[in-house]
Amino acid sequence: MIKAEIVDPNIKNFIGSLRDIGYSFEVAVADLIDNSITAKASQIKIYTVVKPIPVFCLLDNGLGMNEQELVEAMRLASKNPSDIRNKDDLGRFGLGLKTASFSQGKRLTVISKKSNSVSCRQWDLDYISKENKWLLITPEAYDGIPMLEELLSQKSGTLVCWQNLDRVDKNSFSFTIDLLRKHLALVFHRYLEGFEGMKALKLSVNDNPVLPFNPFNTSNSYTQELFLEKIKLHGSTIKIQPYILPHHSKLTQQEYNLYATEDGYIKSQGFYLYRRNRILIYGTWWGLHKALDAHKLVRIKIDIENDTDSYWGIDIKKSIARPAEDIRNDLKRIIAQATQKGARPYTGRGKKIEDKSLIQFWDIVPINNDIRFSINQDHPLFKELKSVLSAEVLEKLQFYLKGIEAYLPLDAIQYNLQANPHLLKQETALTDQDVIAMTEKLKQAGFSEDYINELLRTEIYTNRKHLYHNGNE
Repeated sequence: MIKAEIVDPNIKNFIGSLRDIGYSFEVAVADLIDNSITAKASQIKIYTVVKPIPVFCLLDNGLGMNEQELVEAMRLASKNPSDIRNKDDLGRFGLGLKTASFSQGKRLTVISKKSNSVSCRQWDLDYISKENKWLLITPEAYDGIPMLEELLSQKSGTLVCWQNLDRVDKNSFSFTIDLLRKHLALVFHRYLEGFEGMKALKLSVNDNPVLPFNPFNTSNSYTQELFLEKIKLHGSTIKIQPYILPHHSKLTQQEYNLYATEDGYIKSQGFYLYRRNRILIYGTWWGLHKALDAHKLVRIKIDIENDTDSYWGIDIKKSIARPAEDIRNDLKRIIAQATQKGARPYTGRGKKIEDKSLIQFWDIVPINNDIRFSINQDHPLFKELKSVLSAEVLEKLQFYLKGIEAYLPLDAIQYNLQANPHLLKQETALTDQDVIAMTEKLKQAGFSEDYINELLRTEIYTNRKHLYHNGNE
């Protein structure tokens, strides 16, 4: 016979641990929206302020809950994660409402309306800690809660209210709200756009609509949509589709900056995992590939159903996932194909310097196992200078050119190419008017036809040959 005794946890300490699971404000709010979508809501309104008293409210027009359903929804671990769920259910553990709410504030009040009946329950962590028991409060009155009158005027719906928000930074709250809007626009973009079988969800934050943000920029004709693969995993179909975003030269600066996201192109490359049209995790290679600047335009969409959670290691916050071992080799193969194509906008431009049909100002010079950029001293203009300069002046020029080579600002060039590619206007250093003026002087110098043909092969006359033939016409 097993000898056992009940040893209850220290509830105050347990609450502290429960609150520190790792939710950010925007991830916590997204968890609430999952519940509203599962409840068939077509409209969700968020109201949140820090002054005079910090408060957060979310109101939906979903199915609502009766008293028994509400009590069950307030129960921690109200669902068995192994149970088979409705295909449209975005939850899993039955913890999202509670853990998300507790991570931000000490009091969670839920008011729900169904069949003309209104029910209310409340968790108050200070009260629970004091009593050392999981005591669910039925408030005697709940007047003063924002959006309450709007809920009561609806046919059905649920109002979630966070109070005693002790994890919100009042000094950076406007930034927090901006981050929230961008997060929701990305994570729920398919719901905000609408898809087969579902009208577009209406979502607002403080009366401002949240507009969908599709991370693949599919409305742009320069976005490359690669081959869609369907892979079977334990009886479920996984859809994987890579995209190559447009090079910055194909976009306005505003559009380029928008699709960089808050994290930038380097950190935003990689996989975007959707479960039932909701993004769970994005901008990761899961250790299957290194994030490289040459691959910053590659984004790979993965669609899974909600019956494969256990194969992806999805956590309570729905912000961490890992690919199943059974599919990792397929993912590596798809990564290799996508990154090879995704690097072309950069490798193609990088190889331009090796184009032997074009006489260029710069060469790539191999030095043992290293390389360096060197000014091309076989350029026809440089050879002409050498033929007319004195030995003393030529020596000074050579020293100056070596200094340019040695102190080429590679780090600054690389940084600005990543951070501000649209601001780099290097080609403006040599205008068409400059070329026309030089061309006239070269024509008057009486150079041979061979020299002129060699000159026309230089970068100066790439797409400008008409300037030589037409002069000032």
